[in-house]
Amino acid sequence: MKLLAVRRLLRIQRVVIRYQLDDLLFALPLPFWARALRYVLPWRWLPRRDLLLSRGARLRLALEELGPIFIKFGQLLSTRRDLLPTDIADELAKLQDQVPPFDPAKALALIESQLGAKVGEVFARFDTQPLASASVAQVHAAQLKSGEEVVVKVIRPGLKPVIEQDIAWLFLLAKLAERASTDARRLRPVEVVSDYEKTIYDELDLLREAANASQLRRNFEGSPLLYVPQVYWDYCRPKVLVMERIYGIQVTDLDTLADQRTDMKLLAERGVEIFFTQVFRDSFFHADMHPGNIFVSTRTPWNPQYIAIDCGIIGSLTAEDQDYLARNLIAFFKRDYRRVAQLHIDSGWVPAETKINDFEAAIRTVCEPIFEKPLKDISFGQVLLRLFQTARRFNMEVQPQLVLLQKTLLNIEGLGRQLYPDLDLWSTAQPFLERWMRERISPLHLLRNLQLQAEQVPHLSQIARETLERLNQQPTNRQEQPASRRQWPARLLGAALIAGAATQGLALSLIAWPSWLMLAGGLYLVLRR
Repeated sequence: MKLLAVRRLLRIQRVVIRYQLDDLLFALPLPFWARALRYVLPWRWLPRRDLLLSRGARLRLALEELGPIFIKFGQLLSTRRDLLPTDIADELAKLQDQVPPFDPAKALALIESQLGAKVGEVFARFDTQPLASASVAQVHAAQLKSGEEVVVKVIRPGLKPVIEQDIAWLFLLAKLAERASTDARRLRPVEVVSDYEKTIYDELDLLREAANASQLRRNFEGSPLLYVPQVYWDYCRPKVLVMERIYGIQVTDLDTLADQRTDMKLLAERGVEIFFTQVFRDSFFHADMHPGNIFVSTRTPWNPQYIAIDCGIIGSLTAEDQDYLARNLIAFFKRDYRRVAQLHIDSGWVPAETKINDFEAAIRTVCEPIFEKPLKDISFGQVLLRLFQTARRFNMEVQPQLVLLQKTLLNIEGLGRQLYPDLDLWSTAQPFLERWMRERISPLHLLRNLQLQAEQVPHLSQIARETLERLNQQPTNRQEQPASRRQWPARLLGAALIAGAATQGLALSLIAWPSWLMLAGGLYLVLRR
């Protein structure tokens, strides 16, 4: 394994040299000591041939050659046209669905081995020329024997060993960074790499993607916002996925969208609404929303509907993270910096001993210059970067569970501004967040809590009954009898409290804490020695 890792590192170095990516690095405004490195690198002493390729093409070809992890990095970069030169962004956009395909014969062989039947026995028609090809899989058009038009997604062969080597190097770099720097320890790079490892391996399992697509389709069943294609489960396997073929316009094909008179403002706003609906209503969000995975329906351009594919990467949040995130966003855009600081402390994102006045002042110093701009000109990417820089002073740790969310939010923002440059992300998100917060304290939500409390009553009653039965048992050791008699009233009171908590839990769930306090006190009195 170590030998393979070394070979992988040498391969990465060869690709960097072949495509002269170091020239891209040294063209940046680097500090003096970093610019001096160009004279130390031995391959720069040799004559360099002209590749006759643009810098964007060199970068794209290098990422393609290095494999899926590097391609996904390029896909993420391609969505942030506000951060990249146009020529580089245009080239990296090709990584979304125009990665060179693998041999169709290998695809056919893999499909037949997974389905246990010949392609001609399963499909009435199968197109060997792929429709699209990306970092992890490629897609072929086909028709089932029953007549439905479908697409067949096939995992690229030989991916796992390459991914294992790249992940091993990422872990090594993360561990070295944690040992060398306190700032790196705050960023928790090992945990971030570990989460990414799980994500990339999950993406190699197409049964998981099929399950994710089915769940997302159910969440938006009948919605005018988003359509998710149907999965044909009878033909799905770990390395093969068969689903409904969709016909739409790629979301970045702005000319075609304009030709059919698509309401671009509404389209951009609906993208933001879909994101916040997935995060806060469902806690189940598509976390790979680059333009290659998003299409727009051609049926009602005045009332545009998105179509989402490739649900291999899905994110979710706990109820606590949802609540803290929503409160943070609302307080942040109301410029209530005291509230933002307090929420960070309450959530444990910064140490409890943090001086709230100092933290509030630091946040205000970062944010006030940003808010002097119109809201539509505020970049979430810029805000996140400034906040991370501020957090270094207060030992704020990166939350691995929020990394996918931040990545997806940046994708959505980049896409929304590309569709409609005047998109005001906050004015679109604010009504949704405020409505969601109101619903959290609505009678309907409390009634749901009431139902959950009711489900616990039989269990609590059983605990009380078992406790009372134990109390009825006489002690066998005479020396223990006096102490047992002394403890009898307390234990009886404890049992009564447990029974009361069980029977009153249903009625008191609207003010739930008294019943749980009774339960805690009862357990203490019964179980203490």
